[in-house]
Amino acid sequence: MSEVRWGILGAAKFAREFMGPALTLAPGGHVAALATSDPAKADAFRAFAPGLRVHDSFDALLADPAIDAVYIPLPNGLHVEWSLKAMQAGKHVLCEKPMAMQAGDFDRLIAARDAAGVVAAEAFMIVHHPQWQRARQLLADGAVGKLWRIDGAFSFNNRDPGNIRNRADMGGGCLRDIGVYVLGGARFATGLEGTDVRARIQWEDGVDVYAAISAKFGDADYVNFTSIRMHPRQEITFHGDEGVLRLPVPFNARVFGEARLELHRGTSTNTERWPAVNHYELQAAAFNRAVLDGAAYPCPLEFSRGTQAMMDAAFASAG
Repeated sequence: MSEVRWGILGAAKFAREFMGPALTLAPGGHVAALATSDPAKADAFRAFAPGLRVHDSFDALLADPAIDAVYIPLPNGLHVEWSLKAMQAGKHVLCEKPMAMQAGDFDRLIAARDAAGVVAAEAFMIVHHPQWQRARQLLADGAVGKLWRIDGAFSFNNRDPGNIRNRADMGGGCLRDIGVYVLGGARFATGLEGTDVRARIQWEDGVDVYAAISAKFGDADYVNFTSIRMHPRQEITFHGDEGVLRLPVPFNARVFGEARLELHRGTSTNTERWPAVNHYELQAAAFNRAVLDGAAYPCPLEFSRGTQAMMDAAFASAG
C-alpha cells in the first residue's frame, strides 16, 4: 500500500469543510469514496476528491475492497456501532469525538481493534498541534515550576433545537461535544490523570448545556467550564509557582483565532505562534503513517478512554 484510500461515512458538513479536504491534502492518503443516500451531496466532496466513488449505503462502502480506512463523522450515538462494523470489515477507523458514550464502550473498541489488527482512533486533533506538543514539553521541563492550578474554558452559543448538539437522542450536550477538549487537553499536556472529579451541570430537555468541573491533577487543582449557551470563549492556563503557561486559542486554531502559546515568567512574556498550522491535516498525516509505516499514533484508544472516564465521573458526580 503506497497511500491510504479513505472512505467517509455520511456527507456531514464537518467532513465536507474540514476533515475531507484534510484527508486528501495530508501526505500518505486521499479520499476515494463517500457513502450517502443523497447523491447530490457528493458534488461538494468532488471539489477536493474528483475521482470520488459514491456508495448509497454505509454497508456498501465498508464492502468496497478499494477502501483501506474510513472516517466516521456521524452523530455521537452511532460512533461505536459503525466503528465496530468498520473494523470487523477490516478497515482502519478514524472516528469523530466522542468515539463512545461511556468508558466501557472503549473496551469493546480496543478489543475489536486488536482482533482485526487495524489502526483505530478517536479524531482528537488538538494533540497533533505543535502548540499542545510544545505545552506538554514545557510543563515536563518545569517551565512553570511546581504546577498548582489548571483553568480551562470552552463555550459557544447554539440554541438551534434541531442541531444534534441540542438533541438528547443523538448524544448531544456540551460535555460530549467540547468537554472532551478541556478534559483531554489537560491530560495530554500534563501526562496526568484527573482524580476526585466533581461537577455541576445544567440541563435543558435532557441535554447538558453547561458543566462546571473540578478535579485534581496530581497536586494541582483543576477547574473548567463548558457550555453551548454562552458567548464563544476558549482558553486554558497552567499556573505554577514560577510561571504561567497560557493557550488563548487551544481548541479551534485558525477558526477562533491564531494558535499561540504564552509563557509568563516574572515580568517577561515569551510568545510562540503557529498562524498557518492545520491540525486536521497533521492528524490525517499521523494516521496515515500509523497505517503505512506502523508508526505509533499520538492518541490511541487507551488515551481516549481515560478522557471518557473523566467525563463519566463528571456525569456521575452531578447525578
